[in-house]
Amino acid sequence: MMFDVIIIGGGASGFYAAIHIAEADPGLKVAILEKGKNVLKKVSVSGGGRCNVTHGEFDPMVLTKNYPRGAKELLGPFYTHGPQETMHFFESRGVRLKTEEDGRVFPVSNSSQTIIDCFLNETQRLGIQIYRQSAVTSIEASATENNTDTVWKITTVKKQYLSKKLLVTAGSNPKIWKLLEGLGHSIVQPVPSLFTFNIKDERISGIPGVSTPAKVDVLPRQAFNPKITVDLKSRKNIKTLFSAEGPVLITHWGLSGPAILRLSAWGALKLHDSTYRFPIRVNWLPDYHQASVLSLLLEVKEVEGKKTVLRTKVVDIPKRLWTNLVKASGITNDGKWADATREQLQQLADQLTNSRFMVEGKSTFKDEFVTAGGVDLKEINFKTYESKLCKGLYFAGEIINVDAITGGFNFQNAWTGGYIAAMAITDELKK
Repeated sequence: MMFDVIIIGGGASGFYAAIHIAEADPGLKVAILEKGKNVLKKVSVSGGGRCNVTHGEFDPMVLTKNYPRGAKELLGPFYTHGPQETMHFFESRGVRLKTEEDGRVFPVSNSSQTIIDCFLNETQRLGIQIYRQSAVTSIEASATENNTDTVWKITTVKKQYLSKKLLVTAGSNPKIWKLLEGLGHSIVQPVPSLFTFNIKDERISGIPGVSTPAKVDVLPRQAFNPKITVDLKSRKNIKTLFSAEGPVLITHWGLSGPAILRLSAWGALKLHDSTYRFPIRVNWLPDYHQASVLSLLLEVKEVEGKKTVLRTKVVDIPKRLWTNLVKASGITNDGKWADATREQLQQLADQLTNSRFMVEGKSTFKDEFVTAGGVDLKEINFKTYESKLCKGLYFAGEIINVDAITGGFNFQNAWTGGYIAAMAITDELKK
């Protein structure tokens, strides 16, 4: 069976590209091959089932700062097709969108099914063929009789297809990566990108669900020392590997939240190399440093001497966290401010602004598993998303070595790549 375009992968970028191809030239025969029973699986689980469609950041320069890998390559494409164009695509098809305070864009329905229905309705309207349970087992390229074009032969577990153009949008799929290696492409080995930190520590145990703004630093392995007894002034500054500031969520297994996920994305390669065992430093009062907090605590000791430290929370952090940090400073449950020694208050200042924890492993962040890795970016022409090695072969989405932090940025990479590849493919087929 001969097609003009075959798309391997029934996910976000595959559907987005297929719709744009079929709209640009309704006469083209377009097919999507999906290995599973269901299409658009990541769309379904994104944003807790609400589908975080994109991010409301319309400046490409600022937008690229959310991509640990691929920022430089995405700058030009984002000028061509960014969040504004993505939002217009959905809204022009009857999907009402809303932008939340943090910039994340969701359908007003708060349901990912709205996005899925939009895609399925459009593919049906445009006559795009969708073949489910069609895992690809081989990809071969052969020249036409005049040696000017390539015909792609794609074999699935069910049957064989021929196509003039091939777009691969199969996400983080090791089997497809292996087939692409067979075509001469280099694959940057994948490592997890978005994950939470597993930590066992009394200071955060028993208080899951507590969330507060914090600054988190990833430190060199040798820097771990949870019990600090030296004077603040004599302490050596330890070089920070990565830093992030934002909400931190205490969970049953450790720490999560936007700041932690940002660190996991930017530090993906180094943290993988450390086998996910590394120290972190948390400042629970990111607007303050140790010395200023110690001064505050000494002042409270003079003014509120008769009150107990445990029940007198004098800084803006959750009560349960304050309780745990006070106990970790060696202050008893009924210890009064007047009886607290300078050393204990110094320890408390340290716990508030310089808590050390040892991370011992990671957990996948919900169902939104993202990897760093994929087709080497040097082998892709980002004006067309075509392979520099194989004419007529295109890529989009997570199949390439691009990944982002949470907030709709990974989907935007999928939409942008799908659109540009679609336009390049239709232009080529018109020649």
